[in-house]
Amino acid sequence: MFCSGCGRTLETGVAVCPQCGRIVPQAFPAAPAVPPPAVPGLAYQLDRYAGTVRMLGILWFVYAGISIFFGFIGMAFVHSFFSGGFGPWMHGSEIPDWIFPAAIHFGWLLLSMRVILCVVAGWGLLERAQWGRIVAIVAAILNLIHPLLGTALGIATLVILLGSRNSMLYEQL
Repeated sequence: MFCSGCGRTLETGVAVCPQCGRIVPQAFPAAPAVPPPAVPGLAYQLDRYAGTVRMLGILWFVYAGISIFFGFIGMAFVHSFFSGGFGPWMHGSEIPDWIFPAAIHFGWLLLSMRVILCVVAGWGLLERAQWGRIVAIVAAILNLIHPLLGTALGIATLVILLGSRNSMLYEQL
């Protein structure tokens, strides 16, 4: 028999717990033994969290693919626009000729870095590495400003990976 207040083991016939002073109810007949409801254990929580982290890693790979696809389309449009593909009004401007190619190269650099960051975040989450969690959090913060998918994936990543409980579960993986 155990004390319901402090959990100390009690001898039969004791009316008061010697540790916490709580009265031990002995006058009531014992209820039939009913097993307590099943509470998900740590193994269940780890399996569920592992599935969530795996799905998050896959979503980072998908987002990298979508980013590179739409990045190629956007950069082709920008290249065509800056090279005079949209009419004769683009020629004869007073802007130096090196500005537009430099801007296009800078855009390609930013696109490449974002895609690489997304792929590394997804790979780190699938490998369940501690650095993968950190890279995914950084990628989530940087992608919060991207409309729709980037914002949704960034918020989901921060919710899934931040917090003491989630940090403990990720370390246990």
